Amino acid sequence: MKFFKSLALSTVALVGFVAYTGTANADEINYTIQPNDTLSELSVKYFGSADYVNKIAEDNNIANPGMIYVGETLVINTNGEVATAAPVQQAPVEQAPAQEAVVEQAPVQQAPAQEAVVEQAAPTTTYTSSASGSESAAKEWIAQKESSGSYTATNGQYYGRYQLTNTYLNGDYSVENQERVADSYVQNRYGSWTAAQAFWMANGWY
Repeated sequence: MKFFKSLALSTVALVGFVAYTGTANADEINYTIQPNDTLSELSVKYFGSADYVNKIAEDNNIANPGMIYVGETLVINTNGEVATAAPVQQAPVEQAPAQEAVVEQAPVQQAPAQEAVVEQAAPTTTYTSSASGSESAAKEWIAQKESSGSYTATNGQYYGRYQLTNTYLNGDYSVENQERVADSYVQNRYGSWTAAQAFWMANGWY
């Protein structure tokens, strides 16, 4: 369902900085996969952007970018590209105005999406999930991992609290539809939310 998870702006900035200080002069890095790693995170770490997921996958003959395994060694060919990201990531560390600009821009992009969901969700809030007890806890755990619980979180083609694609949501981003489709998806694919959580813990996505 999901091959990489969203990253908060602060995490992206921090990871980008670490990537520069550790690999700015390296064209090829051997990296051993750690628990909860994703190709999206590694792309941001070594290239400063999530746009290099397919490049890393192709360089390592990975057919499914969402399936990587702890302990496996990846060869990451930066070809010097990471060096271009260094000034961008370093500048905000000492220059307060640059950090403030990022904080001011975030609400401008997020506000329309939040308003749209509120308008759509208000008329239809009758759906009640059948998940309870450990199932409800597993469902909430996945929601926090995927979107920090936000119904308006976006990450490329993935949207909402459970990071579903428009193929599943069919253009309806209401709270009710997100809950209903998430329950249906997990039931059909895993049989239960606890099974989906176990898969997520083993693979970093569900």
